[in-house]
Amino acid sequence: MKKETILTVDVGGTKVLIGEVDKEGQILSQNKFKSDISSQETALNQIIDAIINYFSKQVIGDIKAIAVDIVGRVNSDKGIWYEIDPTNKNEINVSREIEKRFNLPCFIINDLTAAAEAENLLGIGNVTKNFIYLSIGTGIAGRMVVDGQIILGKNYDAGEFGHMVVDSASKVKCVCGRYGCVEPLASGLGMSNQAHELKKFNDTKLEVLPDQRVGAKELFEAYDQKDPLALAVVNQSLKATSNMVMNLVRIINPQAVRFGGGVTTGGWYLDHLQRLLDPQTMRFVKYGVKNTELDPNLIALQGCALFAFSKLLN
Repeated sequence: MKKETILTVDVGGTKVLIGEVDKEGQILSQNKFKSDISSQETALNQIIDAIINYFSKQVIGDIKAIAVDIVGRVNSDKGIWYEIDPTNKNEINVSREIEKRFNLPCFIINDLTAAAEAENLLGIGNVTKNFIYLSIGTGIAGRMVVDGQIILGKNYDAGEFGHMVVDSASKVKCVCGRYGCVEPLASGLGMSNQAHELKKFNDTKLEVLPDQRVGAKELFEAYDQKDPLALAVVNQSLKATSNMVMNLVRIINPQAVRFGGGVTTGGWYLDHLQRLLDPQTMRFVKYGVKNTELDPNLIALQGCALFAFSKLLN
């Protein structure tokens, strides 16, 4: 007898990951494709193509529904994808389009909400129902989980922590229009941009070439070698992130903070971050500030599927 599964599609900034996931969050199969989220229409066509490709080749289980996690603002109850970001929006009913095409129920969820769902059901949520999930990659965002409930907000826009001002004296302007937000100071893209900007004032052995991104790993390695530019960029990032974490801890009183995203992978960043966290502020964070124990590359896929199973039951 085949296992009941959800065919799950995880749409990120650089990849589309598709696979079947069972009720325990186990991934039975997966395929990866390059993604293009330059517009919602393009992304939807890629999702549909990935599903067609999957059904033509490798169905393993008894697929009960299709689930999609996507970047941007999502109304899961209505199946509507409102926007990729505030400057790139075109309301699409993704659930309806996919249900018409494949004759299966379809559920959609924001990618970070999906990751928080997995953390809640498979990770730290088995220890405490009050935690923060943070992702630092190209950008910064996350979710707050209070008494087991993921806080989404009235317009499904809660958790945009990257736009928290952490340095009111900063002259670094965020895409949101304000100065001193954590994202342009501390994210992977933010650190790269700051490396280009601060190169004017700091010596470095790093290759900082026009129109080329400076990787976080390169910056961390140079930091360990006391490279002046890396010290300036990374210390600025760590200070900004520590202020964000402590602000969030003061706001919701969590028992744990868990990180995902490429910048914190490997532990280097969090090892250095810990030293900047004030013990008094962090005294109730019983289970600490750590990287997620789930696979950061698969966490959204798992959470998306588990969300779909819960919707089927309801």
